[in-house]
Amino acid sequence: MILEMKVPSPGESITEVEIAEWLVEDGDYVEKDQAIAEVDSDKATLELPAEASGTITLKAEEGDAVAVGAVVCLIDTEATAPETDTYSGGDEGGNSDDVASEMKKKHESTPNTTDHKKAPAPTDKTYASGTPSPAAKKILDEKGISATSVSGTGRDGRITKDDAVNAVPSMGTPTGGNRGTSRSKMSMLRRKVAERLVEAKNTTAMLTTFNEVDMSPIFELRKQYKEDFKAKHGVSLGFMSFFTLAVVRALKLYPAVNSMIDGKEMLSYDFVDISIAVSGPKGLMVPVIRNAENLSFRGVESEVKRLAIRARDGQITVDEMTGGTFTISNGGVFGSMLSTPIINPPQSGILGMHNIVERPVAIDGKVEIRPIMYVALSYDHRIIDGKESVGFLVAVKEALENPTELLMNNDVKKALEM
Repeated sequence: MILEMKVPSPGESITEVEIAEWLVEDGDYVEKDQAIAEVDSDKATLELPAEASGTITLKAEEGDAVAVGAVVCLIDTEATAPETDTYSGGDEGGNSDDVASEMKKKHESTPNTTDHKKAPAPTDKTYASGTPSPAAKKILDEKGISATSVSGTGRDGRITKDDAVNAVPSMGTPTGGNRGTSRSKMSMLRRKVAERLVEAKNTTAMLTTFNEVDMSPIFELRKQYKEDFKAKHGVSLGFMSFFTLAVVRALKLYPAVNSMIDGKEMLSYDFVDISIAVSGPKGLMVPVIRNAENLSFRGVESEVKRLAIRARDGQITVDEMTGGTFTISNGGVFGSMLSTPIINPPQSGILGMHNIVERPVAIDGKVEIRPIMYVALSYDHRIIDGKESVGFLVAVKEALENPTELLMNNDVKKALEM
């Protein structure tokens, strides 16, 4: 029986995926539930398990974009598993299969000169030489490349769409040294992130407001309780729990920041799902901490650790990255001093954390050195006014500079579940 394996739906809004990598080769015998491929959606990289045991025939190449529900491979379920030769003695020890297999691979890898495409015969220049097709002209205009600098490979020297796609702008006259270039295809996840970033810039009235936070109180709490917290709960007392709970408090005070635009209506939420921007092996991922308003310091740190590990290992699911009412991005882990984070549509706000630097500040008329972090709030001005945005960021600042009172209700050990 031949089983057709089709692309399952990773999520409601996803209509196609891209074959990132085949983990098996054409003709291999696979076991049921064995991972046979990695597929990229516009939100995550997922493994595709075999639906049955048998010999597999691949129907798509790596890099192909295939629709959800399309057939990507066939599995012959009547095929038997290859026998494993356990004999290990002597020169006659069952090596004929290995030798035959090796000879087959060498034969397949030998280039067949008859398969090479013949080089196009040179043609005389005509009025069409160097003239781009309409599609090619559009691409060249978008790239800002003149048609005169592109060699056409079409009939009579016409510039085809492929010529335009592969054309690169001039880098000037070389003066020596290595000037090599490479071209690689962007993953579907990276392309989708790029589309969403451009969409956010083009469809929102995005503004950014800034403030600074004296991190001394949090430093003192972490210095005093960090080791005991980790020993009891198995996770570190990091900065994310303080920032997440400070954001939860600020969103309750300024609910417009926890809202979204839906056509001509504004959707407001009575819960807080915090998206956290995480840099994964495949690019930027944004898993979601559900109902953060119900979590303690331990709960937030445990969830952040779990999601970060899953994102790093490529095990994050589409569902874990779906939704979110507000985003926190920490560019400080890469050394960023200040930035203007881009809104994660359809959300209306994102908080940017940055690195912590000792700076001179005025305290009660005296100059003191304090650990300072600059924070930024990018927001959609269509539904969030300046008063609300500034008030929100000030509320975050106040909670971070006075966490014992505003985030722990003056009972540190109870808040940390010590």
